[in-house]
Amino acid sequence: MDQNIKSMTYQAIDLPDRIEKPISESLEEIVRYKNLMKKRHTIRDFSNKEVDFKIIENAIEIAGLAPSGANKQPWHFTAISNHKIKSQIRAKAEEEEKKFYSGGAGDEWINALEPMGTNFNKPHLEIAPWLIIIFSERYELNDDGSRHKNYYVNESVGIASGFLISALHIAGLSILTHTPNPMLFLNQICERPKNYKPIMILAVGYAAENATVPQAAKIKKPLKKILTTF
Repeated sequence: MDQNIKSMTYQAIDLPDRIEKPISESLEEIVRYKNLMKKRHTIRDFSNKEVDFKIIENAIEIAGLAPSGANKQPWHFTAISNHKIKSQIRAKAEEEEKKFYSGGAGDEWINALEPMGTNFNKPHLEIAPWLIIIFSERYELNDDGSRHKNYYVNESVGIASGFLISALHIAGLSILTHTPNPMLFLNQICERPKNYKPIMILAVGYAAENATVPQAAKIKKPLKKILTTF
């Protein structure tokens, strides 16, 4: 965290931007966005077509605009296109996934995943042109080694991750969220200190010509199941 922010006291400034719109325009835009997000699909079949780093860079910058507890911004994103490093990540991830699918997860979890058609084999971690590793900063480390607490870390990183996934989709890219457990091998590979916790791997790229999705993944809860109004 910037030392200038740490030393600041509260001072109000005028709202820098106003985006209030007429109701008709608001409805039009929210429906357009909803229809775009309906076209977001989690895929495992990636093309090796290159993705311009500027797209990745801008998407991560958007993620960094997310709100966070006490404005601590407790996140870090590592973007990887290097094939050797991606291969290392795949090997380590599959090592953990083999344990998971061979009994470590328990029958209930494995049965829940069956409609998704997943297994320990993760070729997308090498094929996708970019991997983005999302880390949460559990606490700040000062220069003298002392700790400075961050607040609402999981919530803040979750919001930023949503911003990132949405931005990548708007840019025309496909994303696969992957969470091998445990993921501490990512700290070593990505050279992140111990106060950072790996949360998720995003495989990012364009869908392959023969890309498929599980039929079950198209079933979403209807609005009446996820909305209560008073």
